[in-house]
Amino acid sequence: MRNIKITLAATLLTCLSSGAIAGEYVPGIEGVKAAVVPPPGVYYRGYAVHYDADKSDGLPPQSSVTVNALAHRLIWVTEKEVLGGQLGFEAILPMVQTDLNIGGGIVEDKQTGVGDLFVGALIGWHGERWDSVAAAGIWSDTASSDSPADPGFGHAELMLTLGGTYYLRPEKDLSMSILTRYEIPDTDKANDEFVLEWGLGKHQGLLDLGIVGYSRWDVESGDASVHAVGASVGYFWPQAMLGVDVGVYDEVSVDNGFEGMKFRLALTKVF
Repeated sequence: MRNIKITLAATLLTCLSSGAIAGEYVPGIEGVKAAVVPPPGVYYRGYAVHYDADKSDGLPPQSSVTVNALAHRLIWVTEKEVLGGQLGFEAILPMVQTDLNIGGGIVEDKQTGVGDLFVGALIGWHGERWDSVAAAGIWSDTASSDSPADPGFGHAELMLTLGGTYYLRPEKDLSMSILTRYEIPDTDKANDEFVLEWGLGKHQGLLDLGIVGYSRWDVESGDASVHAVGASVGYFWPQAMLGVDVGVYDEVSVDNGFEGMKFRLALTKVF
């Protein structure tokens, strides 16, 4: 069963175990301002994600997977400055339901549970026409990983983050952003992976519109990758200190794994 699990590809969201591309972090959950750290304060972000795929590369015919997940993320940005930027801390805990079918019934598994816990630190910098972020954290081996559709991976993982946003005009109504993640598992049963999320945004007052996308590569083997493109829209209500961002992604190219569609809704609450 473990060998089957390692061959499933990059489908699951924040801590879903599954793929030849099997890093803990699942791209496509941030919008056009993915690399922007907010001002000092406490923030809650909830990510609801639906992923559905019935096409695959390197898997038997009639293979499919459906994933529904809700990831809870708590962010605390402090007043303390480190290296000229604001120091912050974050924690992520996902809840995941996965319905997996390989080869029209060769493997059938449906599991619901709490995923692996992530805890990390970050630093955010801000300029007149740019923002940037650097972060590091650990995905702990806290979730069940006995079955192929279980939410855990069976190992811990170090995740390093680096990204930036540049505003093309002084009025900051047009932006381009890149957010990268490098994942290093603590086992030789999984490979290092590199994730890149990008966005081109149009900002009109409190409304954000954008074209977004992501790519993921298995760094060590070089024989697995995922590439997706999509669109997002977000809005912030200052009276409620609440923001919502919705995005849809189509995986247009996949090597060695599932190829599908991803829908995500991110809710941000400022305390």
